[in-house]
Amino acid sequence: MKARTIGIVAHSFEGGALCFLTACREGMARLGPHMHPEVVVSAIPMGLSLPGWEADDRAAVAEHLARGVAQVVAAGADFYVCPDNTAHMVLEEIAAGLPLPGLHIAQVVCDEMRARGWRRAGLLGTRWTMDGPVYPRMLDERGLGWLVPGPAMLERLNTAIFAELCQGIFREETTGLFLRAISDLRDDGADCVILGCTEIPLVVTEDSSPLPVLDSTRLLARAAVDRALDPAPLRAAGGWLD
Repeated sequence: MKARTIGIVAHSFEGGALCFLTACREGMARLGPHMHPEVVVSAIPMGLSLPGWEADDRAAVAEHLARGVAQVVAAGADFYVCPDNTAHMVLEEIAAGLPLPGLHIAQVVCDEMRARGWRRAGLLGTRWTMDGPVYPRMLDERGLGWLVPGPAMLERLNTAIFAELCQGIFREETTGLFLRAISDLRDDGADCVILGCTEIPLVVTEDSSPLPVLDSTRLLARAAVDRALDPAPLRAAGGWLD
């Protein structure tokens, strides 16, 4: 069987690039040197969506995400992934009407957490991810707990993500901020941490983190390779892959 083509619908270029590289490297590890499933990428500038996020205009954000999916459809993708946790708030609302099925990043992460036997995750990400419904629902469905940083730290992390990480700016002080947040979550009872923004793995690693990490970007990319190499049939369109 020919491997399926992965469509990456990037929302931020840093997270999208890490997802692309991870998928190619994971494919090479499984298929041999210089080989991987075919990958097509859409990278509509996130700046076009930010006014919609700030105004809570989900329809405006959905327009750009749907256009990204349409682009990978036109390029031959068999399914898509979106390496952006926050974007899934909107993708959940439109997934059923999209022309391709997708892999849900939070489902991939939460299934990995359960498989590893962890029970209570610290959740880091944008303010929409940390305060939003996507991860709490997925964790609740699996009988897992979570906690997020306090309001002041939450806002500092959110600012750092948009002002620095998403723009390819990586400062030692900012890395320290994320590590302090993880230490605080550990002290509050978390036994692992979800890096629920696809740029956080660029500054926090398994070796540096005070808690075991669930790297949403790399987990999604590896799950995409799993699906690309799996001979089981895919659903024809729309919705989420199991």
